[in-house]
Amino acid sequence: MTSLPISTELTSRPPLWRRPLKIIRENKRAYLIINLATYGLAIIGFLIGLAFPALSVAKVTGLQENGTEAMVVWLINIPPLFALVILAVNVFQLSLLTIVLPSLVVPFAGLAFFGYWAVQTGITLAPGTPEGWVSLIPHSLTFVIELQAYVIVALGTYRLGSSWLFPRSVGAPNRRRGYLQGLKQLGLLALPAIALLIIGAVWEAYSLRYFVYPLQQLLL
Repeated sequence: MTSLPISTELTSRPPLWRRPLKIIRENKRAYLIINLATYGLAIIGFLIGLAFPALSVAKVTGLQENGTEAMVVWLINIPPLFALVILAVNVFQLSLLTIVLPSLVVPFAGLAFFGYWAVQTGITLAPGTPEGWVSLIPHSLTFVIELQAYVIVALGTYRLGSSWLFPRSVGAPNRRRGYLQGLKQLGLLALPAIALLIIGAVWEAYSLRYFVYPLQQLLL
């Protein structure tokens, strides 16, 4: 009895959890550039907020007027629910609406919106009080984790735009097939991005509830 031949494509195909890492490795230059641009723009925004405190105050005032601050104050005492709300905002409002959806219509459009968001977020984070500086100690880790998730999503939109405009670069015969291949890579990169957003949301919710106030009492 002879054994059936096994497809070399199936045997050489990496497991699902390794495919996003493969995409990042194959596009490490673009990944590095997006990282530098993202954290660089956020730091520029932070410095602008420090240099012009009125801008940061205006951002905080806007959060107060639209009810965001009141909702955070209420949710902070319920960390599991707070984490879910943070995750929902980060996934739908920031990842999907800000980065992904514009790029589905216009190549690389989400990257421009993401860059603008990074600067504005840096301005918002600029503290104006000693308590604000202490809050940055645990929140800095939140910022790094969540920003890295958005960087991975941004890399996915970059791959989508590149495959769409230059289908031959991914071995696609036309732009329609290139678009679909780019969309597939974006979907794969969404997996580690969501994992990071979950970690970031849990850390943010619990650090704000249990770490910030004790640190303020200890350091101020």
